[in-house]
Amino acid sequence: VQLVESGGGLVQSGGSLKLSCTTSGLIFTDYVMKWRRRTPGKALEDVATIGSYSQTKIIADTVKGRFTISRDNAKNTAYLQMDELKPEDTAVYYCVAVARVGPNVYWGQGTQVTVSS
Repeated sequence: VQLVESGGGLVQSGGSLKLSCTTSGLIFTDYVMKWRRRTPGKALEDVATIGSYSQTKIIADTVKGRFTISRDNAKNTAYLQMDELKPEDTAVYYCVAVARVGPNVYWGQGTQVTVSS
């Protein structure tokens, strides 16, 4: 199983980035997809979650109204559109696949997002 994130980088405050998470080796629709982020000195934060068929979307209050999660089941890919970025959004962002049934959880390698003020 592989989860490969892309789309991170350096952006100015107020800018946008779109993260992609392309998966392989799993049945994509058997998994809920999450985006999590880790900031030095802070706990790991669940940023967004999307159900297998996009029927459920959960966005953290810290990013609500600015971030959008989506998925394309035909492409086995999940996305995180990040708009109106703030310096406090600077973090390593991880894509996580959580099985709807059973204990399997898979993580991507992470992608750095840096927002300059």
